[in-house]
Amino acid sequence: MNPTEFEAIVQQAMDTLPGWVHEALEHIEIRVTDAPGEESEPGEEDLLGLYLGTPLTERSLDDIVEQPDIIYVYRRPHLEMDLPPDELREEIATTLIHEIAHYFGIDDDHLDEIGWG
Repeated sequence: MNPTEFEAIVQQAMDTLPGWVHEALEHIEIRVTDAPGEESEPGEEDLLGLYLGTPLTERSLDDIVEQPDIIYVYRRPHLEMDLPPDELREEIATTLIHEIAHYFGIDDDHLDEIGWG
């Protein structure tokens, strides 16, 4: 799957989200890249996605946001899972929702509990 096709799937997943989520994500940048880079920690080459920023639950009115929050969705680690097309689409959507959940302050443990880990 080429980068353009992958980005289209990410966009389709975004399009299915409710309006209130889109409003909440107004100042968040969604980036689709081939693989984790400088933004990730060493040894995290197999990450499917990454949220960088300050979750809403940790912000105060006094916070000054200098950089926009960013959600990364990584193409190659998804493709390396070698999933059938329908399952790959589901995995991409799950990754996107997982990272959006981090923005809302939901941690990995809770995501695991509710089946979005």
